[in-house]
Amino acid sequence: METLTKGEKVWVAYATENQQFHIELQFSQGMSIADAIAQSGLAEQVKLPESFSFGIFGNKCKDMNQLLQAGDRVEIYRALTINPKDIRRNRAKANPVGRYCRGNRYRQLLSK
Repeated sequence: METLTKGEKVWVAYATENQQFHIELQFSQGMSIADAIAQSGLAEQVKLPESFSFGIFGNKCKDMNQLLQAGDRVEIYRALTINPKDIRRNRAKANPVGRYCRGNRYRQLLSK
């Protein structure tokens, strides 16, 4: 059995709320993003959103037919479940730090 070097494979990455997938595939010349997603079998393992964004190493792509290079990681992005600003507001509400309130660092020092 021959071993693969880093340049002879590509990966497909996707994360659900409960599970992460990082699937390794054999690279073939002329492979597109759509080919990599189809070969990964990800659609059989989880329900992919009807319309999803995708990219290569964090750079969003618009065309599913974009060709891949050896060593690329195809990432499938899903919509956010909560706005990051709302997360921060909720955290600030739960841990108030203000003019007349001691901060979280003070609480950490007291608990030691």
